[in-house]
Amino acid sequence: MNKTKRLEILERLRADNPEPKSELEYSNPFELLVAVTLSAQATDVGVNKATRKLFPVANTPEAIVELGVEGLKEYIKTIGLYNSKANNVYKLSQILIEKHNSQVPESLEALVSLPGVGRKTANVVLNCAFGWPTIAVDTHIFRVSNRTKFAMGKDVDKVEAKLEKVVPKEFKVDVHHWLILHGRYVCVARKPKCGSCIIEDLCEFKEKTE
Repeated sequence: MNKTKRLEILERLRADNPEPKSELEYSNPFELLVAVTLSAQATDVGVNKATRKLFPVANTPEAIVELGVEGLKEYIKTIGLYNSKANNVYKLSQILIEKHNSQVPESLEALVSLPGVGRKTANVVLNCAFGWPTIAVDTHIFRVSNRTKFAMGKDVDKVEAKLEKVVPKEFKVDVHHWLILHGRYVCVARKPKCGSCIIEDLCEFKEKTE
């Protein structure tokens, strides 16, 4: 895909949604970190249902540690892989207390050293909580980037690197929200909704649907 097409795609996505936000519900960086950690292989809707009950009770590292692993499981047991996620959230809360004065660090290196926090989770936190121009590539972004030929790559790291290279600076803070939402609601996995897509004429996917 050429530079002109990419720019037009980004401008249309921005015009359609000028201030995109994560669909995860949170009110501070720690809540966001917990929510994103819980969202691996789970839906934002499912995570929000659990955190609406959890966060009023425990939304700080100290409160999570006081709740304990078993107590935490009771709030998140509707989420897939909740046993390992409860352990990770408990352990990362301990580390934040011990090493980071109970604050979520504004550092990729520090974030990925936390239990259950990979590069994608760290990038989401840096972007949404701190406004960094990071691009967290999930399954939606990977699919949309490859299907449209906007930024092709054989794995998420290659797609992330390509997006970093081809997305102009002015779009970088918001681009991962636009692509996630586009993949979640329009460019869906099984049968993309090409007929109602605002970038259909720019997309280079060969097998468009009605």
